[in-house]
Order: sequence, then structure tokens, then C-alpha cells
Amino acid sequence: MRTSAPPRKRRRPPKSDWQFPGLTGMGLKPQQQRLLVIIGTVAAVVLAATGLVAILTNLGSGASAPPLPAGDDPPPGQARPAEFQGWVSPKLFAPIADRGQDAKPLTAKELFGGAKTLAVSKKVSLKLAAQDLTPSCATVTWGRELIEQVSAAGCSQAARGLYVSSDQRYIAQYTVLNLRDVKAADELVQSLKTLYLGGWVQPLPYDKVPFPSHGHTEGAAYALGHYVGLVWLARADGAERGAKDDFSALGLALRAVEKPLYRRIVAITGPGTS
Repeated sequence: MRTSAPPRKRRRPPKSDWQFPGLTGMGLKPQQQRLLVIIGTVAAVVLAATGLVAILTNLGSGASAPPLPAGDDPPPGQARPAEFQGWVSPKLFAPIADRGQDAKPLTAKELFGGAKTLAVSKKVSLKLAAQDLTPSCATVTWGRELIEQVSAAGCSQAARGLYVSSDQRYIAQYTVLNLRDVKAADELVQSLKTLYLGGWVQPLPYDKVPFPSHGHTEGAAYALGHYVGLVWLARADGAERGAKDDFSALGLALRAVEKPLYRRIVAITGPGTS
């Protein structure tokens, strides 16, 4: 009597190397899983390469400002502010909004004669070290676009006063530009919010405490009727501002140079109206 052989067990196909539980659970076949993995790998390689190119491109640039336009590098030995702020003219200066209303030229004595020593704190003061006033605004500025805009604004005078602190720790410069009207002044201040990267004022030379040429400096611009006041501050050693360096107090003290402009408002409007 012939006995029947036990049924042979069906051999299962070997498990594909391209089966992943998560993908299998989504109903994807091994071939589909393999294709998806290949696509993902290629995408990762492309992204990594793109990131590497971006890193190499920006290596060393840090968070610095964008590159300067061609031909607008600072002249040798001169610097531009690392930080800048600007403000348009307040309504208070409306009486001198136009040079036609305030035609008398500025004088160095008017601006700096009563501002030879400016108190910053009980222990520190700013002392006038150098001054000048010129009708050639282009000679005290640098940067093609800035020079062109200052000229187009009808700049007729540029006055600079350089100050050094009593402890020789700080150096500061205040520059006044005499422009055509408040519109030109406001436009210049607004432009300087980006334009300062490729154009700024030149520091007055002072051998004892020269303005740092490659150090950290900070600038600000104020439209004051048809004038623009430019504040420029630095530590004499060119180091960045530290916790003990009160640049706000320095800037406020330096702005005492603006007092004659307030007197001009009073001369036009009369006492008690400013």
C-alpha cells in the first residue's frame, strides 16, 4: 500500500533587503521602497553639498555688512562706522528748514567757541583738540555716492570738531553739513542708513590721539532743519565698546555742538517760542 508523501512546505521568498517596516506598512513594494531610498539619498547629498557651498562662501564674513560698491573702499588709514543710526529733522527745526530763512554762514567760532570742553560725567569730559570749516564738502567726505549726494544737496559748508576725552580713552568728532533745505537733509540721513557702508566723513588729523583707522567706531546722523550733524565715536585704542564704555553719554555730550543751531531758531522766531 502506497503511502502518500507529506505535503512539501512552500518556500518563502527571501526577504528583500529593501523592505522597511514603516514603508511596508504604507503598502509600498520592495522595488518602490528601493526607489524611494535612492531618491532620498540623492536629495540628501545635494542638500549637503549646497550647505557646504554656502558655508564656504560665507566663511570669514561673519555678520558683517554687505560688500562695498566698487571704488568705495575707505581711503587708506580711514574707517567707517561699524554701527550707525539716523534721525530725520524734528518739527522744532522748522524755522530753519530752508537756507533762505537762515542765510548767514556758520563760523567755527560760533560752533566750537563755546564748546571747547564738554562734560560727559563727573570724572570725564571731552576737550576740543582740532577744528576746521570749509566750503568744500567733498574734501571732508569719501565715497563716490556720498560725495555726489552731498553735492546735489547744495552743501555749502562742512565744519568738523575733533574731541579727546580727559582720560585719553575716547575720541569723538562732530561734523556739521550746511545743506540747501530740510528735504535734502532728511534724504541724506535716510540714505546714510545704508550709504555709510561705502561713504563717510574723514577724521580730522590729530597726532597725539589719532582716530582709529581699523578699529571699532560708531556713527549717527541727525537732520536739524537744513543742517545735518554727524556724530562719530570710538575708543582711542580702537577696541569694541565694553560694559564700562558709555557711548550714549559721549554722544549726548558731543551734541552740545548743536546749541548754536537752537540759537538761530530763537533769532528767527523770537525768545520763548522754541
